[in-house]
Amino acid sequence: MITIDELKAKLGGMKTAVDDLRDALSIEASEKRLAELEHQMTMPGFYDDQDRSQKIISEMGEVKNKLERFGKLSTQYEEAETLLEMIEEENDPALAAEGEEAVNGVEKAIDELQLMTMLNGEYDHNNAILTFHAGTGGTEAQDWAEMLYRMYTRWAEAHGYSVEVLDVLDGDEAGIKSASMMVKGPNAYGMLKSEHGVHRLVRISPFDANARRQTSFSSLEVMPELDNNINIEINPADIEMQVYRSSGAGGQHINKTSSAIRVTHLPTGITVNMQDEKSQIQNRASAMAVLQSRLLVLRHEEEAKKKKELAGDIKASWGDQMRSYVLHPYQMVKDLRTGYETSQTQAVFDGDINAFIEAGIRWRHEQRRAAETEE
Repeated sequence: MITIDELKAKLGGMKTAVDDLRDALSIEASEKRLAELEHQMTMPGFYDDQDRSQKIISEMGEVKNKLERFGKLSTQYEEAETLLEMIEEENDPALAAEGEEAVNGVEKAIDELQLMTMLNGEYDHNNAILTFHAGTGGTEAQDWAEMLYRMYTRWAEAHGYSVEVLDVLDGDEAGIKSASMMVKGPNAYGMLKSEHGVHRLVRISPFDANARRQTSFSSLEVMPELDNNINIEINPADIEMQVYRSSGAGGQHINKTSSAIRVTHLPTGITVNMQDEKSQIQNRASAMAVLQSRLLVLRHEEEAKKKKELAGDIKASWGDQMRSYVLHPYQMVKDLRTGYETSQTQAVFDGDINAFIEAGIRWRHEQRRAAETEE
């Protein structure tokens, strides 16, 4: 059993991390910024400009959340410090478990806030557009693509994000050939951008009468939704647009009318489908917005001339895989970049992937730091 002295030493070692977080999160500057935003809200005509007022309200929510989380951490640290002193004065080893729980709570809060400081990319605060593509393999791969679609939907909903279906193309017999959805909420793109890549599944095929083991691939593309003030110029002559009848999820999500839009950017070959429950005009606008996001990603890749900082086009092949999901002959999900793994495969498929996402964020942060050091 851990002793009180050991707990005090462990907590004392966290003081530097708390102080570093105060600086990294710019707590004093954030307090001043919050006061400025609150003052702007009291000005006459604040709501006359809806775009401006919404941006201010959104920023205020993010600043408040940051301050509240750091305030909670500071309180946790002080309470843990007081508790350990009390336990030491009473000389009651039986209370050591309570002290250990308090110290571990501080450590967890520090980890969570450190993660927040890593979400500092240019578009990390934006909503995220997720696009799923089944790899080669027919029904097997299409079923796997739908499993991934469900997994990320469940993760998003469990963490307070809203999910808007943008497009679904059903599989021939089961699953989906492709699908796109918007994950809306603070730092959605920052949280999910490390999830882009090819996901590999190994299992006994439910579609094989001989119950043979199958390997399937599906890719996930993650892009930021662009703000209205970010404009990627697109020459109308470079666009080919088609209208078709919607179909998806048995009609559960998609309105089956001739309002679906397929936009192809001829110079790059990028294609965007949009068949949400909207009019043809709205679908066209949404498709063009997604196309802008994809072209922005492409531009960043070309300018950077280094490992992707944003998700780009992904080919579903063995060499590109980033995570492996094995159901036979053993059960294991392993991230091939970070090394994080778990045997709780069903929990993962039900959306319990936060540990993978956090490991991915830390991995990307280290990759970025290493690249900066090389430069």
